[in-house]
Amino acid sequence: MARCEVCGNDYGMSFEVHAQGAVHVFDCFACAIHRMAPLCEHCRVQIIGQGVEVDGHWFCGAHCSRAEGKVGIVDKV
Repeated sequence: MARCEVCGNDYGMSFEVHAQGAVHVFDCFACAIHRMAPLCEHCRVQIIGQGVEVDGHWFCGAHCSRAEGKVGIVDKV
């Protein structure tokens, strides 16, 4: 068993996420999202969906990127 790095639960069905040369261990997707999902730099929501990256900054969508003065990003609906 492996211990979740977020909640500390020692769980027989834990899983690993390999990202950017590091290995992370979680017991559930909620803990993985809590640790791994970027935050929108405008509204601070965790970006679980696609989000947008503009000049190295992460936003949940075009509306938040525009609110921070970024131009040229359009949400597709």
